[in-house]
Amino acid sequence: MRLSFPPSYTRAARLLPALVLCGALGACAVGPDYVRPGVEVGAAFKETQAGAPGWTPARPGIALDSAWWHVYGDPVLDGLMDRLNAANLDIVQAEANYRQAQALVRGARASFFPTVGANAGVSRAGSGGGTGSGSTGTGSVSNTFSLGGTVNWEADLWGSIRRNVEASQAGAQASAADLAAARLSAQSTLAQDYFRLRILDEQKRLLEETVVAYERSLTLTQNRFNVGVAGKADVAVAQTQLENTRANLVDLEWQRGQYEHAIAVLMGVAPSTFALQAQPFKQPVPDIPMGLPSQLLERRPDVAGAERRTAQANAQIGVAVAAWFPDLTLSATGGFRSGEFAQWLTAPARYWSIGPALAATLFDGGLRNAQIDSARAAYDAQAAAYRQIVLGALREVEDYLIQLRVLANEQVVQRRALESARQSLLYTRNQYEQGLIDYLSVATVQATALSTERNAISLVGDRLIASVQLAAALGGGWDGNVQPKLAAEK
Repeated sequence: MRLSFPPSYTRAARLLPALVLCGALGACAVGPDYVRPGVEVGAAFKETQAGAPGWTPARPGIALDSAWWHVYGDPVLDGLMDRLNAANLDIVQAEANYRQAQALVRGARASFFPTVGANAGVSRAGSGGGTGSGSTGTGSVSNTFSLGGTVNWEADLWGSIRRNVEASQAGAQASAADLAAARLSAQSTLAQDYFRLRILDEQKRLLEETVVAYERSLTLTQNRFNVGVAGKADVAVAQTQLENTRANLVDLEWQRGQYEHAIAVLMGVAPSTFALQAQPFKQPVPDIPMGLPSQLLERRPDVAGAERRTAQANAQIGVAVAAWFPDLTLSATGGFRSGEFAQWLTAPARYWSIGPALAATLFDGGLRNAQIDSARAAYDAQAAAYRQIVLGALREVEDYLIQLRVLANEQVVQRRALESARQSLLYTRNQYEQGLIDYLSVATVQATALSTERNAISLVGDRLIASVQLAAALGGGWDGNVQPKLAAEK
């Protein structure tokens, strides 16, 4: 079957590509083009200018890798990080949000293309007839068979669709940065909890050794009391000292348990199913490779996310401005309609229509002005939030740098104090065994030595945790990529 079309239909069909071409050539994107808000970050970090320990000066190609925790060289921590990256629920949630943002980009891009529809129907209708007093007794029944299609396309003359796509893309890139930030936050929290747990294990080891030493001291004091060399007060002091140390040892159990439970939740498992065995812990504090302050704008995922949200807010201004201009819609409708099925798809049963339509709002009571003002205010707020996040990132890095420097200096002094405390304890014990002093003097020196030992262990933990916080403040091992493969998505 060969269909023929009238000349008017052919002329209209030729008009559609011309209208489409005119719309494409005349299209422009209204609203401001995005420029990243400026913020003064300085040429170098304040602490690095003073040569703070615990960092490496910036050199080309020197940075934390993606698995930044490898700088600690702890196989147990490496295994925990692998489990966290695969099962942490905050990461899973952020990844789902990112997929949702990608879908929104695809949805926004769909507006570039025409909407094509089809319909088919069969209806049967009648009129007249009946058996009443006013009826003629005759009637008619007819059938209608129809098959048609529609095409509608809104020309993006003023860039409203493009600005909307631009906003969606920036939102998806911000979501990608949020995913990286959630992953980095979980990794940093895990590393800190892990080192705190290991430090508690070291504290527990020290207290267990101390309890053994105090038990020997109590036995010695009781023996001296039995032979009349020591007084009852010495025995009481030794007993009190031992029991207090045992109480401190018991107190560490709930603290360790809480960190163990926190690590379990970070890895997405129930605390009852997870246990981390104690082991000897001799972890040096690594040097953290440093960069320049300007690199934070690229390496910090929260900074990148804020910058992308600023771009998103800027694009929304263009969407609001475009509402002032008329919309051009090109539509075409065609098909077949007949009362006889045999003639359904013949030329005489054909119908069609094609043409453009312009629509504009003439009065809205100030709605569009209000929407533009709202979009501009939202951009200003997001730009200020971006600058604030940049300054906060710089402050965090400076805070952890000075903390590492001060803790390193404090540890040097603490080592000298620890050595003196150990020597003092040795001399005091010798004097007690020779009967030159009472046990109260020994207990005082022992308490000082134990406190000094615990402080030394705590300082190691504080430096480790500060190094983890510095690594996270520098962006971890994130490569700064906030532009996922959106262009390749269908």
